Amino acid sequence: MTKRLSALTILSLIVLMSLVACGPTPAPTEAPPPTEAPTEAPPPPTEAPTPTPVPVEAGPTGKIVIVIGGDPSTLDPQFADDGNERAVNDNIYETLIARDSKTMELIPGLAESWEQVDDTTWRFTLRKGVKFHNGEPWNAEAAAYSINRVIDPEFASEQISYYATVTGAKAVDEYTLEVTTEGPDPTLPTRLYWMKMVPPKYAEEDPDTFAKEPVGTGPYKFVEWVRDDHVTLEANPEYWGGAPSIKTVVIRPIPEEVTRLAALQAGEVDLVRGLIPEYADQVPKAVAIPGLEFPWLRLNCLKGPTADPKVRLAINYAIDREALAESLYLGYAVPAQGQLLTPGHFGFNPEVKAYPHDPAKAKELLKEAGYAGEEIEFIGEAGRWLKDKELIEAVAGQLRDVGINVNVKIVEWSDWLDLLFAGADKAPDIQFSSHDNSLLDADRTLSAIYHSEGSQSAYKNEEVDKLIDAARTETDVAKREEMYHKAIKIAYDEAALVPLLNLEDIYGLSERLQWEPRLDGKILAYEMSLTE
Repeated sequence: MTKRLSALTILSLIVLMSLVACGPTPAPTEAPPPTEAPTEAPPPPTEAPTPTPVPVEAGPTGKIVIVIGGDPSTLDPQFADDGNERAVNDNIYETLIARDSKTMELIPGLAESWEQVDDTTWRFTLRKGVKFHNGEPWNAEAAAYSINRVIDPEFASEQISYYATVTGAKAVDEYTLEVTTEGPDPTLPTRLYWMKMVPPKYAEEDPDTFAKEPVGTGPYKFVEWVRDDHVTLEANPEYWGGAPSIKTVVIRPIPEEVTRLAALQAGEVDLVRGLIPEYADQVPKAVAIPGLEFPWLRLNCLKGPTADPKVRLAINYAIDREALAESLYLGYAVPAQGQLLTPGHFGFNPEVKAYPHDPAKAKELLKEAGYAGEEIEFIGEAGRWLKDKELIEAVAGQLRDVGINVNVKIVEWSDWLDLLFAGADKAPDIQFSSHDNSLLDADRTLSAIYHSEGSQSAYKNEEVDKLIDAARTETDVAKREEMYHKAIKIAYDEAALVPLLNLEDIYGLSERLQWEPRLDGKILAYEMSLTE
C-alpha cells in the first residue's frame, strides 16, 4: 500500500507557524476555597477492599533497523552538512527549539521559552533537570558554548550558513541564555531549531573521540559505530521527555537501492529512506510525502568553460526536466521552478519558472560562446540520494545530445564533500548535489549557494550578495521578500546554477513499524513504535 500526502497548503502553513515564538505561560488558576468540616461524626470505618494491582509501565523494548544511503562523514553534530550524520545524531542530540511533528510549528525543546529583548538580542529560558548522557549538566553555559563553537571561524563548520547572523551567546544565569545577532534577525528561532547542543567539557577536551562517540541529551544514547556497517543506539531511560518505546536502534548504510529493497522484503530492516518509485508496490508499506529535496548542478561560474554565462544557459536549456521527473521518478517529482525553493518557502519567487527544454537554443548559445567541444568535468556521487547516479547519467546524456563534452566522474562520498566545501577555487566545472532547506526561509539557501562567500558557492555577483546581506536583517516582511525575489531573478538570468527537480520523499516500512514521516525529513526513532 502506498500513501501520498499533499504539499503546498501544509508548507505554506509551516512558514507562518515558523515565525511564532513561544508565548507566555498562562497564570495558574486560583485554588477553590476549602469546604467546611462536617458537623456530624463520621461513620465507623469499613474494611478497606483489597487493592487492584496497578500495572507497571514497561520500559523500552524491541529493536529496529533503519537504512540510510551512506555512512556518516562524522558524528560531530556541528561540523558537517551531511544528511547521513543527521539521521544518526537527530536521535542523540537536541536543539533549543523543536518542531511539532505534524504541524511543523516551532515548540519548546531544550529552551522552555524565548523572547526578543531588542533588535539584536534574544533571551532563552532553558529547561531544568536535564543532563548530557555522560553526566555533564545542561545549562546556559553549555548552550552558550555550543553556539559559540559552531560559529567560530576556526572551527570551519559546513553548517555556518544556517547561522549566518549569529554573533555570539552568553549565560546570564544558570538557566538564562542570551544570543546576539548582527543586525535584526526575525528568523533566529527557526535557525536555532537546527543547532544541536553539545557537552562543553567532552567536546573541548577530546574532540577526536567526540566526533566518533557522540554524547547528547536526547532520547537515545550512542553505543557503537562500525564504519560502513552500522551505528547502534540504545534508549535513554532517563530522558526528560519520557523513555522511548523502542529499546535498540540500528542504523545501517546501504547505498544500493536493490539491496535496500531486498533487506526490507526479507524482514532484515524496518525503515528504508529514499525508496525508489518502482519499489513502492513491492514493500510491506510505503509512504510518500511532499519533499524539500532539490537535486541541482553546481556550476563553476568563475573559471573554465562554465564561466561563460552562455554555456551555463545552454546547459539549462539542454535538460528535459519533465522527462526526468516522469521517466526516473514516475511522477514522484516535479521540475524545479528555476530556484532551489518550493512555493512554501519564504522568499520563493513565483515569477521565475523552470528553464524550458530547448536543445536548438542550447546549441545556438554554445556556438555564440565559441565552445568547441572542450572537456567539461562533471563530478557526482552514488547512493546518497534517490536515484542520484541514474539522474547524473541521464543529465549527462542530455548534455552530450547538444554537443557538450562532459566527463562524468563518480567519486567517494568523502571526496565529494571535500570538493563541495573546498571553495570556488577548487570547484569542478559541474558538480551534482542535492539541497534541502527545512528552515523554510530563503536565507538558508541563498546564503549557502548564491552568495559569493557561501559554503557551497562557485558564483559571484555583488548585487546578489548585497541583496542577501540586506534581507537577512530586514524586519519589514514585504521588503525582505522582495530582496529575495530580486536576488533569485538575477541568478536565474545569469544561470548561476542548474535547478533540476523537487522530489517527494518515499519511505518503505515493515509491517510492524508504526511511524508517520515528517515534512522536515527528520527520522526520529522516539516517534516510532512496534506492533509486535
